Amino acid sequence: MSPASATPATVTPATVAAPAAAAAPAAPTAPAGTPPVVAVASSDPGKWGRVDADGTVYVKTADGERAVGSWQAGEPAEGLAHFARRFDDIRTEVELLEARLTSGSGDPKQAAASAKQIREGLDEAHVVGDLAALSARIDFVLGHAAVALDKAKHAREEAKAAAVARKQALVEEVERLAEESTQWKVAGDRLRAVLDEWKTIKGVDRKTDEQLWRRFSKARDTFNRRRGSHFADLDRQRATAKSRKQELVELAEALSESDDWGPTAGRYKDLMQEWKAAGRAPKDADDTLWQRFRAAQDKFFARRSAVFDERDAEFSDNAKAKEELLVEAEKIDPATSGLEAARSALHKVQERWEEIGKVPRERIRELEGRLRAVEDRVRQASEAQWRRTDPEAEARAAQFRERVAQFEAQAAKARAAGDKRRAEQAEAQAAQWREWLAAAEQAVASR
Repeated sequence: MSPASATPATVTPATVAAPAAAAAPAAPTAPAGTPPVVAVASSDPGKWGRVDADGTVYVKTADGERAVGSWQAGEPAEGLAHFARRFDDIRTEVELLEARLTSGSGDPKQAAASAKQIREGLDEAHVVGDLAALSARIDFVLGHAAVALDKAKHAREEAKAAAVARKQALVEEVERLAEESTQWKVAGDRLRAVLDEWKTIKGVDRKTDEQLWRRFSKARDTFNRRRGSHFADLDRQRATAKSRKQELVELAEALSESDDWGPTAGRYKDLMQEWKAAGRAPKDADDTLWQRFRAAQDKFFARRSAVFDERDAEFSDNAKAKEELLVEAEKIDPATSGLEAARSALHKVQERWEEIGKVPRERIRELEGRLRAVEDRVRQASEAQWRRTDPEAEARAAQFRERVAQFEAQAAKARAAGDKRRAEQAEAQAAQWREWLAAAEQAVASR
C-alpha cells in the first residue's frame, strides 16, 4: 500500500469535510494578543502520535489516543511523517485564512465558514499533530472573522447613512444655487455635475430618495427660471462687455513693446482673467477684439522668446560639459562594479552635474532624462538587492513550491496507475497550492 492510500480517505486542507451540523458556538469575541502557536508536526511526528505493530496510526489527544489510519507501506516513521504532513497542510490553511483576515484581503464570511468546517472535521481528521493547539488557533481565526463581519455590517449601515447625508447635502447645495447664484454657466455646470453624482449614489431607501428628488427637481426649476430672466437683460450687459474688452485690447497692445519680461508676462495673465470676467460682447465684435488681444500678446511673447533663445546660446558650453559627464555616468553599472561603488560614483556625478549649471531650455528634458535613467538603474538594483535578501518571504514561496511539486508527482503516479479519482484529487490540491505559490511570489516581487 502506498502512502497516498494509507487511510480510508485522502485527508487534505482542501478536503476536510464537516460532519453533521453541531450546535452553534457562542459568538467569539475579538482575539487579543498573539495567536496560539501550532507546532509543525512533520518536524517531530513522534511527539504527536505513534504507529503500533499492526500498522495502525494513532494521534495523541487530550482524551487519549485516536486511530487515524493504517500504514503498511514502509517504516512506521514514514507513516507518522505522512500523517504529520497532512496535519501541517491543515495548519497552513488556517494560517492563510488568518493572514487574509489580518490583511483585510479575505472575505470574513467565507473565512469563518472555512474555519468552522476545518474545526468540525478535526475530531475525525486523519492527521497526526497538536490538535488542541490547532483548534485554539482556529478559534482565534473565528474571533477575527466575527470582528470583521461586525465591522462589515457597521460599514454597510454607515454607507447607507452617508448616502442619505450626501444626497441631503447635494439638495441643500442645489437649493442655495437656485436662490442665490448669478454665475449662470458655473452654476449650470454644477447642477449637471450634481445630477451625475446623484445617479451614482446608491443605498438610499425609496421613500427618502423620492422626497429628496422632489426638492432637487424643484430647486433646479427655480434656477432655470431665474437664468431665463437674466438672459432677457443680456443685450445691455454685452454692450458693457464690449466697452471693457476694448480697454483691455488697448492695454495689451501698449504692453507688447515692453522689455520687462517677468512683470509683463504676469500682467498679460491678469488681463486674460479680466477678459474672461468681462463677459461676452456681441459675437462679431467679440471675435475681432479677441484677435487684436491675442496678436498683442503673441507679439510680446515672441520678442521674449527671441531674447531667451539668445541667452540659452550662452548655456551651450554647459550642455557640452553635461554630455561628457553623461558618457561617464552611463558607464555606471551596479552589476559589474557592485551596488555601493555604483552609488558612490552616481553621487559624484550628481554633485558635478549641479556645479556645471544651466543648459539651453530645449536640451533640459533630454539631458535630465539620460541622467534619470542612470539614477533609475542604480535605484532598481538597490530595490532588487533588498527583495533578494528577504529570507522569510523566499522561504514561504519555497515551501509552497515544494507542495505543488509533491501533489503533481502524486497526480502523475495515480494517472499511471489508472486511478483517475485520486489523480484528480491530487491535481486539485496542486492547483490550490499553485495559487498560494503565485500569491507568495507576487508578495516577494512587489516588495
